[in-house]
Parts: sequence; C-alpha cells; structure tokens
Amino acid sequence: MPGIKDICSTLFEITAEKFVRPAGGRLLVAEPFLDEEYFSHSVVSLIDYERGGGAMGVVLNRRTPTMLADVLEDDSIKCDVPVFCGGPLALDRVFFLHTLGSDIIPGARPYAPGMYVGGDFDAITDYVNSGYGLDGVVRFFVGYSGWDEGQLEQEIAEGTWALAEAAPGVPLLSGHGDTFWHRAVRGLGESYRPWRLVPRLTCSN
Repeated sequence: MPGIKDICSTLFEITAEKFVRPAGGRLLVAEPFLDEEYFSHSVVSLIDYERGGGAMGVVLNRRTPTMLADVLEDDSIKCDVPVFCGGPLALDRVFFLHTLGSDIIPGARPYAPGMYVGGDFDAITDYVNSGYGLDGVVRFFVGYSGWDEGQLEQEIAEGTWALAEAAPGVPLLSGHGDTFWHRAVRGLGESYRPWRLVPRLTCSN
C-alpha cells in the first residue's frame, strides 16, 4: 500500500518542463516532501557546478541560533550576526556570501550577477563592526552542501529539486525559514503553485 507521502507526491506532482540547467549562481528549490535534516524546505545557492563533475552550494534559509562571535570565539565582533547552516559538509568552517564586491572585500569571487563568495576575512569583519546594515548584504554560514559526479543531475531528474535563475534584484540574503522557501517557489511560476499548497505536516512520514 502506498504511504501518505507517496499519495501526496502523486497529487502534487509537477509536470512542467525543465528549461533551466544547473550552473553556478542558480538556485535549487527543494520539493515539498523532501524530509531530510539539512534540506527540508531548503533553497540552495549553487556556487560551483561542473557538468559531468560535482557541485557545491549553500542552503540560504536555514538560520541557526548561534551568533558569529560565538562560532569564531572572537569577542572583537561587537554586534549580533546570525549564522546559517549551509549544509552537512565542513561544519567546522565558516563561509560567507555578500553583495559588496572585491573593491570592498578584496579577494571576493563573483559567482552570480551581483553575488560574491568569500574574500578577505579581516575586511568582512571590519565591515560587520562598522555598523552598516547586514540584511540583504552579507550572510555567514557554517558548512556547505556538495554533490559527487552525476549526483545532482540524478536528484534533479528524480524531482528532488527545481531549478531557478537567481534574478538580479531578487534578495537572496534576506529572510529565512519556510517564508524564504515559499518566496522561492512563487518565483518558479504558476506551474509550481501546487507545491505551495502541500500540507507539509499531514503529508510527511
């Protein structure tokens, strides 16, 4: 007999064609029945992708209760800066995404229109301590998400992820949790409207 999750997955199956291919800078939006500790209702920003190779990204919307000063054990950070969990790999490392560019953060690498990864850590901590607003500008992560050769393509083919363009002007570093996921699903278009109607608790095992 099919389980509740199987029945719900059939009822809310998306038949829209997939026009977007994986690439650095694009988004992975988790299907609503993905019941996994790090990826349930997640939105992943793909940072690196090699066709026929592996992929790397960070979950954008999984906020932790921990602050940056606690993670770094650095009392020189004078304000509360939330840290997000980017995925299950390298949980002892801190990553950051930002919109500041290499003029402000030397060594920052562009990976999507208006989006950068990493750069000089002293420069970003100086920016944090400067008192400038951080929401929508910079986000810190512990851990990242990674896929081996062919793994991501298989998961996309199985419907685990929907792919989306990261459109310029759409805030990737603002908001979190289910609200962030629902916003991303709305951006996928009307074909994915059934995902927003999934009764999450009823249809999970």
